[in-house]
Amino acid sequence: MRFHLSRRAVMGGAAAATAAGLAGCLTNPADSSGDGDGGGSGGGAAGDGVVTILGNFGGVEADGFNAALESFQEDTGITVEYTSDQDFATTIRTRASAGDAPDIALFPQPGGLLDLAAEGHVAPISDYLDVDSLQSSLISGFLESATLEDQIYAAPMRMAVKSLVWYPTAAYEEGGWSTEPATLQELYGIAEEIKDSGIAPWADAWNADQSTGWVGTDWLEEFMLRIHGPEVYDQWTSHEIPFNDPRVVEALDHLGELLLTEGNVLGGSQTILNTEFSEASLPLFEDPPRAMLHRQGNFVTGFFPEDVQAELDEAVGVFALPAWEGGFDGVPMLGGGDLAALFAPDDDEAIQVMEFITSEGFGAEWAQAGGWLSPHQTFDSSQYADETTRSVAEIASSAEVFRFDGSDLMPGPVGGGSFWTAMVEWVNGDKTSQEACDDVEASWPE
Repeated sequence: MRFHLSRRAVMGGAAAATAAGLAGCLTNPADSSGDGDGGGSGGGAAGDGVVTILGNFGGVEADGFNAALESFQEDTGITVEYTSDQDFATTIRTRASAGDAPDIALFPQPGGLLDLAAEGHVAPISDYLDVDSLQSSLISGFLESATLEDQIYAAPMRMAVKSLVWYPTAAYEEGGWSTEPATLQELYGIAEEIKDSGIAPWADAWNADQSTGWVGTDWLEEFMLRIHGPEVYDQWTSHEIPFNDPRVVEALDHLGELLLTEGNVLGGSQTILNTEFSEASLPLFEDPPRAMLHRQGNFVTGFFPEDVQAELDEAVGVFALPAWEGGFDGVPMLGGGDLAALFAPDDDEAIQVMEFITSEGFGAEWAQAGGWLSPHQTFDSSQYADETTRSVAEIASSAEVFRFDGSDLMPGPVGGGSFWTAMVEWVNGDKTSQEACDDVEASWPE
């Protein structure tokens, strides 16, 4: 999903206040408190003691990033100047093309990074980082997202995870339902048991004004990863196979078993389409709950009721969206991340900053403040502010493979346009799985 303020300012102020640490796709659409307009200074001269960084997160997220850099700056004498730009994708392309790139840029999506890498603006990380060491500590699959023609052009400094199922702890455990389903088929069975108890198994909502449908794209991406595995997923997102390949249609049909079966989702299709996505989880926390399960990324805790947030570890449980029996062997993880790329390969100070922000030791201060996850399996999880975040980090670290959000890897008119529309028409019953996939395929740019 694309989740940038310039394209998806979908949340009201009250929701924004509760979502201070959200990292759905690493950009808080309600966070309009960026640190600048992206004009900033260009890359400094090598050895001048200043390293410039451009990214698109601002507000409390920028505060967390800067706090995590303080000890590094004190120890090295290097001054790091971070500039936030809500129209990051446009700004970094303009500045790189004009020869005014920052020393380092933090890409929330791989597509723009790889475009600039293909044009020769970005240095391969093998020129200055120990790739083998990174591979040994990172969650598997991260560096693949930054790879072009066997060269890796960025390394992650932050992670967001999506493949999570949330539940109200007390009510769910009272019902006696498993918190460790081994397969999606087993989770389907749990949903039937919940339904038999008179409660809707799932709460879901896709409404996001002009961006309605992005939640649906995430659902299909989850099923593609689990049923057909990362290799086919990569072929699908890169259009090596057509969008309407029979395997995609099959995945969407299986998703329909979960979302379209009568009684599975609270309120059915019309509630899904007419309810703000930020309100999707609220029925889980009513007394008594009107639904028991909600699939969404780690950012969703910022939308839970204030009393639930205050007792998060006690009130809410979370487990990984499980594997598909007969599909990919293991549990994959769908998510996102900020990818750090170097535009100043001759600047030793910029290289020192890159080594630090992409290391397993980076981020303790940010983790303690909340709203940040390390992409390293070896990060000290005791640094996280609460047990819920530690659980999410453990779920991500134990995943067999990580893949970036598929719609973010597709061309903009597809991933942020026809794919959204097709999912809306499908869940509304206007299009079959085959017809929805055919429509997206027909929209793919030549």
